[in-house]
Amino acid sequence: MRGVRLLLAALACLLTPAAAQEADRTVTGEITGADHQTYKAIPFDLPAGVERITVRLTYDKANRTVIDLGLFDPERFRGWSGGTRDRFTLSEGDATPGYLSGALPPGRWQVQFGIPNARKDARSPYRVEIFFDRGETRNATAAIADAPIRAGPGWYRGDLHMHDTHSDGSCASQQGKRVPCPLYRTVEAAAQAGLDFIAVTDHNTSSHFSALRELQPFYDRMLLIPGAEITTFGGHANIFGQSRWVDFRVGSPTVPDVATLQHNVAAARAILSINHPALPSGEACMGCGWVWPDTDWSKVTAIEAINGLTTQPPLAGLDFWYDKLNRGFRITGIGSSDNHDPAAGPGKAPIGRPATVVHARELSQPAILDGIRAGNVFIDVEGARDRMLEVAVVSGKNRAAMGETLAIPAAKLAVEVSVAGVAQGTAQLVANGKEHSRISVATSPATLPIDRAAACGWIAVNILGPDNRKLLIGNPIYIRCKAAPRR
Repeated sequence: MRGVRLLLAALACLLTPAAAQEADRTVTGEITGADHQTYKAIPFDLPAGVERITVRLTYDKANRTVIDLGLFDPERFRGWSGGTRDRFTLSEGDATPGYLSGALPPGRWQVQFGIPNARKDARSPYRVEIFFDRGETRNATAAIADAPIRAGPGWYRGDLHMHDTHSDGSCASQQGKRVPCPLYRTVEAAAQAGLDFIAVTDHNTSSHFSALRELQPFYDRMLLIPGAEITTFGGHANIFGQSRWVDFRVGSPTVPDVATLQHNVAAARAILSINHPALPSGEACMGCGWVWPDTDWSKVTAIEAINGLTTQPPLAGLDFWYDKLNRGFRITGIGSSDNHDPAAGPGKAPIGRPATVVHARELSQPAILDGIRAGNVFIDVEGARDRMLEVAVVSGKNRAAMGETLAIPAAKLAVEVSVAGVAQGTAQLVANGKEHSRISVATSPATLPIDRAAACGWIAVNILGPDNRKLLIGNPIYIRCKAAPRR
């Protein structure tokens, strides 16, 4: 009994606060001198329906014991990281570097130890914790989650639409040939652009997710969000933050309609954003414009109001977005480059132009996606690094920022606008999709008045340059002029 108590006490000392999360499977034991230069299997049973596995190892290294780490499923080898890692994850669509993504068959799995060193008198307690994503439970995802890139609330600047070798991104090779462009070139271009986050959205695939896991530790100032561009025959849409591959084949037996697609996106814990919605859909751009008549717009989180590759007309998506707002749907407007070449020569959209600027509680994937959902977001059309826009509507003691609702306002409202990085700009106040008024923002903050009758519905502020071109596009503040119905 005394040996068991000592083992448990030693393991308790090894656990970090993050390890306090309850594992689905836990195996404890002890490495002794007899284990020197041997392999040790740690078996566990995987139930059906698991979508992700995360394994975490803690052990006593004080007496120079070393444990290498690997994994086998019931049929095959699934990866090896040696002594480099103390945790890893794998799913059907992605895996930690050194491990193989793919189906997770139920049955007897084995965490594999290799023990290159255990001194003759060694007694090193270990603990293996195994976490599952299954159904509504996401233990494995939580156990492998990275700490925020940056703590604390603020405005974070990013680009939510780009492509690389995993779909149709291309660039010049060393010999100047046009070749599929490696993902790291895209990520490096985004870092050089000074972005805080990007979403890589290759068409209909999740093959780039593992590569993003590989790159994220190196790019520790910029958040890399997994995404995919769902290309259907009736429109393109990005999904962000999905936990697995999402079947895109609308009109097939597996995805008979858009309602099924939207259900699958939600089940994968992703958010849906309609891409370049006002483009034509035909031979010139097959399936580019969004034309599905049965779209449930209440399940659409964002619309790409500005797309860097869309030049005819340049702001076509803006009117499309405004139309949905006028129909009562609360959808966040974003802007993205749709970059296909990180070198971005003449006539091509460089990464970060336009940029989407999100107010989030921290720089992490959950926080950025929550920030997009909340709508405190603006679009920097030219992708400048220093332009900022903050908007609030004030009615008496009540105040609402972009994405929020001001309920039962007074007869007169004040729209407060703070701008940075625009020397000679004009604030354009938009009420329900139409220009209401303008004011110079040479001195910021500026205030625009508006009557309640004109404001009811939604209002937004855009910043125009000296030549009337749109520089910054604000998201709406919703003005509810009627009392909410009783329930």
